[in-house]
Amino acid sequence: MGDPIQLKDEGNKFFQAGDNDKAIECYTNAVKVCKDKKVLAVIYRNRSACHLKKENYANAASDASKAIDVDAADIKALYRRCQALEKLEKLDMAFKDAQRCATLEPKNKTFLDTLRRLGAKIQAKLKTTFSTDSRVQKMFDILFDEEIGKEKKEKAANNLIVLSREDAGAERIFQNNGVSILLKMIETGKPEMILAAVRALSGMCTGHKARAMAIVNLVGVDKLCSIMAVDNEEIALATCNLFQCINDSLTGADKRDYGKEASLVLDASKDLKTILLALLEMVSNAKVSGHGRDQALNLLTKNVPRKNKKEGDHSRSLFTIDHGLKKILKVCGQVAELPDQMPLTENTQLIASVLLNLIYDDLKCDPERNNFREICDEYIKAKIDPNNMDKTLHAINTISGLLQGPFEVGNALVGHQGVMEMIVALCGSEREVDQMVAVEALIHSSTKMSRASFIITNGVSLLKDIYKKTKNERIKIRALVGLCKLGSAGGDDYSLRQFAEGSTEKLAKQCRKWLCNPQIDTKTRKWAIEGLAYLTNDADVKDDFVEDEPAMKAMFELAKSTDKTILYAVACILVNCTNSYDKKEIMPELVQLAKFSKQHVPEQHPKDKKDFIVKRVKRMLKAGVISALAVMVKVDNSILTDQSKEMLARVFLALSEDPKDHGTIVAQGGGKALIPLALEGTDGGKVKASHALARIASISNPEIAFPGERVYEVVRPLVSLLHTDKEGQQNYEALRSLTNLAAFSEKLRTKIVKEKALPEIENHMFEPNDKIRLAATECMCNLVTCKEVQERYLQDGNDKLKLLVLLCGEDDDGLQIAAAGALAMLTSSQKKLCTKMTLVTIQWLEILQRLCLNTNIKIQHRGLVIVYNMLNSDDNELAKKLMESEVLEILTVIGKSEDNPKKQDPIDVARTCLVKAMELGLIKPFSSPS
Repeated sequence: MGDPIQLKDEGNKFFQAGDNDKAIECYTNAVKVCKDKKVLAVIYRNRSACHLKKENYANAASDASKAIDVDAADIKALYRRCQALEKLEKLDMAFKDAQRCATLEPKNKTFLDTLRRLGAKIQAKLKTTFSTDSRVQKMFDILFDEEIGKEKKEKAANNLIVLSREDAGAERIFQNNGVSILLKMIETGKPEMILAAVRALSGMCTGHKARAMAIVNLVGVDKLCSIMAVDNEEIALATCNLFQCINDSLTGADKRDYGKEASLVLDASKDLKTILLALLEMVSNAKVSGHGRDQALNLLTKNVPRKNKKEGDHSRSLFTIDHGLKKILKVCGQVAELPDQMPLTENTQLIASVLLNLIYDDLKCDPERNNFREICDEYIKAKIDPNNMDKTLHAINTISGLLQGPFEVGNALVGHQGVMEMIVALCGSEREVDQMVAVEALIHSSTKMSRASFIITNGVSLLKDIYKKTKNERIKIRALVGLCKLGSAGGDDYSLRQFAEGSTEKLAKQCRKWLCNPQIDTKTRKWAIEGLAYLTNDADVKDDFVEDEPAMKAMFELAKSTDKTILYAVACILVNCTNSYDKKEIMPELVQLAKFSKQHVPEQHPKDKKDFIVKRVKRMLKAGVISALAVMVKVDNSILTDQSKEMLARVFLALSEDPKDHGTIVAQGGGKALIPLALEGTDGGKVKASHALARIASISNPEIAFPGERVYEVVRPLVSLLHTDKEGQQNYEALRSLTNLAAFSEKLRTKIVKEKALPEIENHMFEPNDKIRLAATECMCNLVTCKEVQERYLQDGNDKLKLLVLLCGEDDDGLQIAAAGALAMLTSSQKKLCTKMTLVTIQWLEILQRLCLNTNIKIQHRGLVIVYNMLNSDDNELAKKLMESEVLEILTVIGKSEDNPKKQDPIDVARTCLVKAMELGLIKPFSSPS
């Protein structure tokens, strides 16, 4: 091959002559035969120079790196690599090489100039890279580049969504023709592109009226509806969220301030009306997917009825009744088993029923309600046709929907002449679909006890007949649920059993059998849960059910499924099994009076006593009830009504009664699940969820129970329990939980103060109840490190400091520890309070001496710290007064004590006090005679 040195020299000659190709060929041959590392490094460095001349920058950088691997201080190789990297736009790496060169030769002007130039280029590139415009353009380029992989595209889509949620990002996307580009993404038809575009549009609309109105007009309501109509649950949900963001921005429901543009927008009522009409059109459009229909109904549920009955305007409800009531009724009447039905999900009909109920409930007067009933009446009359069984089935199914919604409207329709007879006739039909619809109507119409008694007389034999004769499991199970419902008409009153002893247990056993059978479809198994929801009013059935772990687990699994119509029934079962429903207190005197006058007296089942309930709770926790509840709470759906939320809150409260179970509840996500229940729903439900939160937060590590930012959401529900209109137990547990949170971080303490908890905590410090007073004082002790709390104690004209001093003189050890601890921290932080403390009560010195002489080491330690703070307060008169009192003798006795690990804290503080007194010249050091 030849001598490497000779080949290198030949290469050098070619390089000097400007023949880079020949030079590279010589250097390459030299590399192949060279064994000396140092010579090899020179050859690579030289070849790197040839590649630079030929503008082969990647090869130039590679060869220079090989030379640097041999000698890290090879300045020529470093500079050549720096030049190559700069051309490759790897500016940060080039800058490092230039820095190394300048370090090796600090006076080399070329290196210094290169360093300055690269620094300026890096700054310019960073400015461009991180400018919002460039980030937006970069995301769009990646999303439309067919050659880029799926993972990078997903990342770009997520980045685009994040950008759209920042006001600056949203504005740049909007100004840079972003809406039309997002529409192009939607036109691709790719689900991931559609999702990214819709979510980005949501970000742009959030809280900005001007942008929201512009986007509605640029994209078009029809286009948005067509996106929501696709058969893709995720896209339908994302578009529903976009509509909600638009609605909130146009109505002003989103209170955030995003700039002055919002004030320039004209009246948005026309756009809001257009959206409402479009959603109503979607509800009854056969081309809309089941998921799209669900989301249209959800949007109507959220935005049509008033959220608060104190608001005067309910025109949206009246508008919906006039333009869309029949369309919603049409959805209620759909029978999936018949041909040419609209696409539905398992949840659609129930969502429609919930919407009907909310709209009816929103009406203010009888004429409005009469109009609602008349429209329903006309609709049903037009559909009942003895010659067209499919139309009749639609009418009966619509009545079932109304019975699940505004019950009194459905109940009135059932009472119309011929309707109940038609239901009975359908029960005897040979078509299975007829029987199924009729049995479901019977079940729904027996919700109220008065109706149940009518059907018990006329319908029990009919349902029994269907149950015995039919071979279709789906009909059999529905007939059984009807019997279950009728059998439970007496509720939990043991004396009002409708059926013979043991009948309800047999019915429940059959329901559990179906529930555990995976061969039966989910919709049918749902009816087994429906049956148990009625039967678990009976304590024997409750006990049998919780003993049957496979049945419980099967129910929990179904509760986690996509069919959300099951939520209410599951919630009912859980409330029944935990006995967390409201119980009327029965006064013995009234019982005697009722017996004497031969009136009905409710009786409690023996298995509804405390020890049985506790056993049931333990079994449910073991079977995984908390994880099921956590999934149920997450449902962003109108099916999870305020009533359902309240029932789940009741269950949580019952499950959290024993502190030993709190670990299980936290581990399975119960802490997180309780937060939305405590913030939304009925007043009673929010109180119960807040109470359960208080129980968990009082003894759990906040970081584990409420991870991340969630812990700050817990504070408001807890503070709401401090009000005097709440029960003492709720006050006590809220105070304990706030004490635990306040001990955790300064940020949490600040949050508690911001939620206006201080006045309530101070009120409870005056409470005659010892436990509540102690809890309030402990809470205050943990809050006094906050500046705002200290300022309250510094203010004149209140008894806050006096109360704290007097509480230090109480006999209760816990109360003294808390009050003295608060006083020690306050006097340490605010020297003025040391003097103020002596003015609030003449008993201060006596109380302080009692603290310092206390046999409880913790109390004594806190008392001595207060003494030290007073000596250190810059008030010489106060320090002098202390040293002239018995306090000096107490300090001397404690300070002279022998070291003792158990008592060392107070001994050390006493000695520090004596040293401070000597420094102040109030006492002289003890000296022995010469």
